[in-house]
Amino acid sequence: MTKVTMTVNGKSVSGAVEGRTLLSDFIREGLRLTGTHVGCDTSQCGACVVHVDGKAVKSCTMLAAEAEGAEIKTIEGMANPDGSLSVIQQAFQDHHGLQCGFCTPGMVMSAAALLAENPSPTESEIRKYLEGNICRCTGYHNIIKAIMAASGQSVADVAAE
Repeated sequence: MTKVTMTVNGKSVSGAVEGRTLLSDFIREGLRLTGTHVGCDTSQCGACVVHVDGKAVKSCTMLAAEAEGAEIKTIEGMANPDGSLSVIQQAFQDHHGLQCGFCTPGMVMSAAALLAENPSPTESEIRKYLEGNICRCTGYHNIIKAIMAASGQSVADVAAE
């Protein structure tokens, strides 16, 4: 067992992990933060996206020990300090950017990373950025609208695909 210490959603946490423990498993099982979903176990779906030191990472592809000393943000850390939804979360709600909700945490985390890198992305840039996230319900149209709205752009011209 290896002791790991990291900051998750602004709080210092530590735990003992086996060398093979994935960051997604440590977050879900060790910390009981179940908003980070594991959908495929093969890094294909993006449901497990978290931020590691400000970068979007599929947490099923990273060992917990690799996150030693890192700053981690999960979907549970996305809300505003008063508990209200963040701009991105509110946009997903307002523009119906979710259906069953399984992919939503990963989509929100990916959207936040995109908007941190590119505060005013085009529809094409959003679609390209989300290529690593799979949604089996929405057809992505409203997810794109939500991200455009969160960036302060008009959603009237988002093309249906």
